[in-house]
Amino acid sequence: MKAPLSEDDIRQMAARWLPASHNLKRIRIITDTTDFFRVDYGDVVVLGDDSYLIRHNAKEGRFGIDDDVKFWVKRAIDLKTGTPKILKLVFYEKFTSHVGAIAFECFRSPRKEARILELVSGHENFMHGYAITDQAENIIRVLDVIEGKTVHDYVLSMKLDHQTYFHDRFPVILDNFIECIKAIRFLHEHGEKHGDIRRDHILIDRHSQRYRWIDFDFNYRHRENVYGYDLFGLGNVLIFLAGMGDVLLPALKREKNPALDTLVEEDLNIVLNHRVANLKKIYPYIPESLNTIMMHFSKGANWFYESTEQLLHDLDAYQKSI
Repeated sequence: MKAPLSEDDIRQMAARWLPASHNLKRIRIITDTTDFFRVDYGDVVVLGDDSYLIRHNAKEGRFGIDDDVKFWVKRAIDLKTGTPKILKLVFYEKFTSHVGAIAFECFRSPRKEARILELVSGHENFMHGYAITDQAENIIRVLDVIEGKTVHDYVLSMKLDHQTYFHDRFPVILDNFIECIKAIRFLHEHGEKHGDIRRDHILIDRHSQRYRWIDFDFNYRHRENVYGYDLFGLGNVLIFLAGMGDVLLPALKREKNPALDTLVEEDLNIVLNHRVANLKKIYPYIPESLNTIMMHFSKGANWFYESTEQLLHDLDAYQKSI
């Protein structure tokens, strides 16, 4: 059996990635990541037989908001292979989210994300990695880096009018998003949920062009439909994609858009009431069959999708009708 590396060995391995002026004796070797704020640039986190040099905290930009620092998520280098990795340390939080009158208790679960990483190993529509515990039994997720844009950034980067986008680009985007919905169906069939479905949690892999889900450490509780929160998330992404961005009431008012005279409360998004779900009133060329699907996520919906299968069935019918 190969002897474990000494701390001096680890520091020498880290030296190649650090400035020559860096004092190697000051490199901290960390085996307990409980206080993730203390895990910082130039530290080495040791997990089992592997060592990871911390570069910086990850950031997350949400929908035009400045990047938020995620202090529990670290960008790192695998000292054995030299490949970049992302380390997700243990961070617990919980909150209650509402969809209309329905309340969902949401909370972070490193154990859930660890289960899903094992489940989706090799699945082309998910991020990949593995989970391992540190010496304090914290469940650390070691993730492969996906190079590419989020779907959010990709769509908003297009310099097109909506009609050109809808006819020329949206069909291919929808094909890829349907693959994402099928990936969520795969989770549901195995009794798992994504838990935090957003358009910035889909990365377009620069190498494979696959749309890939990331960040599934959120879990939620709800008595009626265990997969309901995921389904509402899918609906929000679909409306964003079809609209080439969010259609917002304040923007329509600033533009004095004539469609404002026809909009009623029932046309708005059931989750975010300043967004329009009834896009056909804004863009009349959107087919009724697609608009009907999006209206299942509006304040005027009579019933909501209960499974990904129902949503996929209707999207398939829409695609066959055009």
